[in-house]
Amino acid sequence: MEKEEFYREMRENSLKLDIELNEEQLEKLYMYMDILLEWNQKMNLTAITDKKEIILKHFVDSLTINKYIDKNKSIIDVGTGAGFPGIPIKIIRDDVEVVLVDSLNKRINFLNEVINKLELKNIKAIHARAEEIGKTEEYREKFDISTSRAVANLSTLSEYLIPLVKINGKCICMKGPDINEEIEQSKVAIKTLGGKIEDIKSFRLPNSDFSRNIVIVKKISKTDKKYPRKAGIPSKEPIR
Repeated sequence: MEKEEFYREMRENSLKLDIELNEEQLEKLYMYMDILLEWNQKMNLTAITDKKEIILKHFVDSLTINKYIDKNKSIIDVGTGAGFPGIPIKIIRDDVEVVLVDSLNKRINFLNEVINKLELKNIKAIHARAEEIGKTEEYREKFDISTSRAVANLSTLSEYLIPLVKINGKCICMKGPDINEEIEQSKVAIKTLGGKIEDIKSFRLPNSDFSRNIVIVKKISKTDKKYPRKAGIPSKEPIR
């Protein structure tokens, strides 16, 4: 895919999300795709290697949460993997501060390469498990927004995300289709951790049949210090 075609596809899709990309942002997204594909030959970062699919399923998908992020907010992206949604959001939003968290150090090396080559400011990548970072004084209840894409079921995910946000902050959970049962099963966990489901947005990615849901959880009270529990427990024994 030539750069011009990439620019055109990105512009077209992002305009459907009410996002107007400038030349510098398009260039950074294009560079990001190149670095992703180059590193993906050495390590498993993404199963998606078709450039049109990268545009839609990684970049555009990441940008669907942009409208729920107010100005000058701090964001933590948990289990970010190859940097989604945190890096695309940072590329289009100079005003936000982003922390990327992943448990694999190889991925952190990749993320640092992207951050350096794209000369992104007010963003850093941290090697940690979600359960560990939620216990540290530096990060616990310090963020306006926590987010995650395709990491865990909503009960488990709530235990990763809710401890990281301030009261009145929110968790933006990016989910696939068919989430009714998952939402029902997560209600006890969300309440226990100090949260409340504020909104559920269902939509399709532009020019596609791919269904997505965004679950927005508002933090209404402090999280009990016993959460998150030790590494591995939230996924094996979700709060019910």
